[in-house]
Amino acid sequence: MKLLHTSDWHLGQSFFTKSRKDEHQAFIHWLLEQVEQQQIDAVIIAGDIFDTGTPPSYAREIYNQFVVDLQRLNCVLVVLGGNHDSVSTLNESKQILACLNTFVVASTGVDSHEQVFCIPDKSGKPGAILCAVPFIRARDVLQSSAGDTGVDKRQALGDAIKLHYATLYQRALLQQQRHQQQHGVTLPIIATGHLTALGVTQSDSVRDIYIGTLDGFAADGFPPADYIALGHIHRPQVVAKQQHIRYSGSPIPLSFDELSTQKQVMLVAFSQTNPVQISALDVPRFQAMQVIKGDLSAIEQALQRFKSNEFLTWLCIEVETQDYLSDLQQRIQAMTEGLNVEVLQLRRSRNKQRQLLSQQHSETLAELSPHEVFELRLKMENFEDEAEQARLIRVRQQFAQILSEAQRQAPSLENNSAGTS
Repeated sequence: MKLLHTSDWHLGQSFFTKSRKDEHQAFIHWLLEQVEQQQIDAVIIAGDIFDTGTPPSYAREIYNQFVVDLQRLNCVLVVLGGNHDSVSTLNESKQILACLNTFVVASTGVDSHEQVFCIPDKSGKPGAILCAVPFIRARDVLQSSAGDTGVDKRQALGDAIKLHYATLYQRALLQQQRHQQQHGVTLPIIATGHLTALGVTQSDSVRDIYIGTLDGFAADGFPPADYIALGHIHRPQVVAKQQHIRYSGSPIPLSFDELSTQKQVMLVAFSQTNPVQISALDVPRFQAMQVIKGDLSAIEQALQRFKSNEFLTWLCIEVETQDYLSDLQQRIQAMTEGLNVEVLQLRRSRNKQRQLLSQQHSETLAELSPHEVFELRLKMENFEDEAEQARLIRVRQQFAQILSEAQRQAPSLENNSAGTS
């Protein structure tokens, strides 16, 4: 039994107004080649097949065409819902896709038998037992109680997720035992998940999915499955140093800070004689993207290498400067004139900005006026273009009004406080 584990496709993503359609189509073409060459029995997409709950029509078309193309290769597809996915959107085609060798598990709000099932191999025989766990919404596994503190809710949700995994795993064990007794073959058990496990490295494009409730799920809460295919984190990585618990990561960079990480899908092979074998297949980069950092002279020099660039490159330029440059966009535009590049993100170095707050390290809040504190905080932000400059004016006006109102009320508040002490 051989499977490919992938996740976080985010079909339909708009990247600084740029469509990722061509990249996704190129990736899917590459993936289908791997399925054919490696003789893959099943592909598991561990959540976030779409970028939003209402994906554009072209994203749905790509998804549906992939299902058809994969069926032609006699390969099973398992689609798990992620926090970006709409349960109703995934479920609307679930019954039709079931006729095309595709299992869709959009939420945990279904009977457990719909989340534990056998995956057939290319011959049609059972090849593995899957505990198909999508993104777990708290309402599907937990009933909150009045008076619970934040700590209580986090603990309760963590326990509920752990119990959910344990329940499905026990059901899988019973299926495994029955199959072993009837056929003399022990099927591997695979589990999935779409969540943040503790100790992983995130990227800018990952949204916290348990904000205010559960920061991360402890790895010891996973069942002792033979392989655990996870999604939600966009960087491929091993969880808690356990090689069989993996994030495959997203197949294309979903933010510029992911460019330093090689994108992958995981190839997982099971046999009766050998333990699970896990290897990574490196995904090619289908759109040239780069980050350039430095002062203006260093950036201008770095841009020279794009003079003979054949393919369009998307750029993130991070400028290191102590000065506020009102014409920064115009300068960068002049530097890139005639080059086969497109600047999608232009920002000032955050490190330089944050140094502004520590330059006068001896100063305390008591020594600064509210206006001075506010202006120091504004220097940490970017206000390059005309729209942002207009926003800066509005923010300053609003702050001035709030400060004026607070100062006007301050004497009366002091008097009331003195009268009640």
